[in-house]
Amino acid sequence: MSILIDEKTRVIVQGITGRDGSFHARSMVADGTDIVGGVTPGKGGQKLDDIPVYNTVADCMKQSGVDASVIFVPARFASAAIREAADAGVPLIICITEGLPVVEMVSNYHYVQRRGLRLIGPNCPGLISPGKCKIGIMPARIHKPGSVGVISRSGTLTYEVVYNLTTSGYGQSTCIGIGGDPVIGSSFTDMLELFEQDPDTDSVIVIGEIGGEDEEAAAEFIKHKMSKPVVGFISGRTAPPGKRMGHAGAIISGGKGTPDAKIKAFNAAGVPVADKPDQIPTLLRKQTGR
Repeated sequence: MSILIDEKTRVIVQGITGRDGSFHARSMVADGTDIVGGVTPGKGGQKLDDIPVYNTVADCMKQSGVDASVIFVPARFASAAIREAADAGVPLIICITEGLPVVEMVSNYHYVQRRGLRLIGPNCPGLISPGKCKIGIMPARIHKPGSVGVISRSGTLTYEVVYNLTTSGYGQSTCIGIGGDPVIGSSFTDMLELFEQDPDTDSVIVIGEIGGEDEEAAAEFIKHKMSKPVVGFISGRTAPPGKRMGHAGAIISGGKGTPDAKIKAFNAAGVPVADKPDQIPTLLRKQTGR
């Protein structure tokens, strides 16, 4: 199995006629994703290859069953796109766009939550269940079907970790980039809960970074509610004091969010933390015995 998406997931692309939307829509189709439509206001009735384009998400929902939407629009339009998908009742909304103001995301988060829907992102690479479905920008060629779940705040680190897992013989059930902003739609804890419930995920990799307190919250969840082995990695451990990091969420405040605090929390929960991404398969082997 997998979490959130599978081979039956029907996907729409908001911003499908733009440069990024069209490129990644074609890539997702090539990787086996069932894209049933796209949305660009004012371009309804057109097509991208064989994919019909609609003016609104609601129009698309009337014509096709939709399980998920992925958003490729400029930052100034992204909040409106999230809310449009939520208003139409799309169960899973993935926002790839970066640069959304924090104050907008606070409002967006509650807007989606009140409707009982799920948001992943913004500023994320999306997710993939290898061999079944890809939503976003992850390179499918480095992934392999299997039973290891992966959750990450960083897109490129996800790729490096997945490459090392695949070349070491560990396939993945689902890989999820939750995004690197201070306010995101789904947390480590949200995803850990889903992986814990998935019978075909037998272990999980958590890829965190300095800043924020999400990793500490994840460690508490793992300690008290996870039965499956978990391996961690924290990026930014060698960042000089005062160095500004790339992700908006990589902010250390009041002594919280430091690498040492996160590693200590993981270790207290029985989670070994790799010093380098290529050490993760070795730690996973020790945790799982396979």
